[in-house]
Amino acid sequence: MKAAWILLVVAALLELVWATALKQSNGLARLWPAVIGMTVALLSVVVLSVSLRDLPVGTAYAVWVGLGSLGVAITGIVVLGESASPARVACLALILVGVIGLKVVDG
Repeated sequence: MKAAWILLVVAALLELVWATALKQSNGLARLWPAVIGMTVALLSVVVLSVSLRDLPVGTAYAVWVGLGSLGVAITGIVVLGESASPARVACLALILVGVIGLKVVDG
């Protein structure tokens, strides 16, 4: 079970890579960022699917999306200079609380 959670976190971290690469692809107009983005997105889904062997699908998917969204939003703030308004940061904190809650509840 512990390995499944590690795989799930890896799959979520891969979302950082593919989302950032797709942003850099300029709407798929730049070849290599587009190829990297789509390849890593597929890899992220594959790793997620392996984690689903041992985790409930609802929990795993919610954690994958939550951690991925949180990571991409933080990357946007830190690397791309996106807004870090208090309301936005508070909403991101709520996502983190939800992900932690799912881990605690489902172990």
